[in-house]
Amino acid sequence: MASVGALFGIFFPMAAALGAASAPPPTRLFDAPGAPHFTVVDGRAANAPVDANGNFVIGPDYVPAPELAVRQGVPQGTVQQFVMDSKNSKFYPGIGRDVFGTVDPANPKTLIVATHAAPYQRTITVYIPQQYRRGTAAPFIVTHDGPTFGAPDMMLPHILDNLIADKRVPVMIAVMIQNGGGDAQGNERGLEYDTLSGRFAEFIQTEVLPQVERRYGVTLTNDADGRATMGCSSGAAAAFTMAWYHPQWYDRVISYSGTFVNQQWPFNPQTPDGAWGYHGEDGLIAKSATKPIRLWMDVGDRDLFNPNVMRDGMHDWVTANHRMATALRDKGYQYQYVFARNSGHCDRKVREQTLPTALEWVWRGYGQ
Repeated sequence: MASVGALFGIFFPMAAALGAASAPPPTRLFDAPGAPHFTVVDGRAANAPVDANGNFVIGPDYVPAPELAVRQGVPQGTVQQFVMDSKNSKFYPGIGRDVFGTVDPANPKTLIVATHAAPYQRTITVYIPQQYRRGTAAPFIVTHDGPTFGAPDMMLPHILDNLIADKRVPVMIAVMIQNGGGDAQGNERGLEYDTLSGRFAEFIQTEVLPQVERRYGVTLTNDADGRATMGCSSGAAAAFTMAWYHPQWYDRVISYSGTFVNQQWPFNPQTPDGAWGYHGEDGLIAKSATKPIRLWMDVGDRDLFNPNVMRDGMHDWVTANHRMATALRDKGYQYQYVFARNSGHCDRKVREQTLPTALEWVWRGYGQ
């Protein structure tokens, strides 16, 4: 699911159909039963330490980070856009639905959804820092739910300008990829983001990144240590899925309000619980060898809770992210988990405060 707002130049559509109207999500306490152990970060506008792993509580008050502003004397990168047409895609020609699905009586873990062809155009927004030297292989970050053509929010470019100038992140390119439309089961965005497979990463590797290199004369590194991916909501789940299924391509991930719940469609008996199946004692993380993934993740104390017709016990965003943190800790992953008080789903005020620190944390150790 996604909420209205913008993240690092990325806009999230509200889900078109949530089933019956639901009550506002309850406020969850960071020390409630079942929550991992958290360290409370004291102070207004204070973030989790940039050099620490583990679980941290921030808020309830937030202040936009100074890195969001243009600083005099800091080199400014360029932002350019191009459009991809679904008719040219071998991976995603486009699907959509007119009405929300109904629970499958033979399988309550999935929905019955009537879909139809839904061609789309997808905007790709590319930030190139002024310090980039042509011919060198640049580290980069892929972000999901990218902006529409002609309306590039400059939050991420401004942050990167400042962090690069301060040498807190490498000289890196950003590739912001618009989704294919709609949301959740039966729509293109849901198919791209909520499916547990390597397909979306393969689409980006095969159809998006070569166009970025060709159009703008840049070279993107093939080293997973220099590749990051980031998103919010289902876009965050997609970011983690890209690294999980293709760790040879990505090993740095930023997740805001990650949709690590059961929202995969079509149903796959090999991953019957969708992204909920990543975590828990019998989840994919617990059962698999530890992968070279470094993950920064956030959830709000009023994040989503069972917002659709499914009642399978696998649609609580706070519980899902708690379980992700526990699974990552138990397998020895490098992760930082931020629980944001006074915060909703993909909360912009939280992102405005934490994104520079999240970027700095996730890029620690690069090149070492």
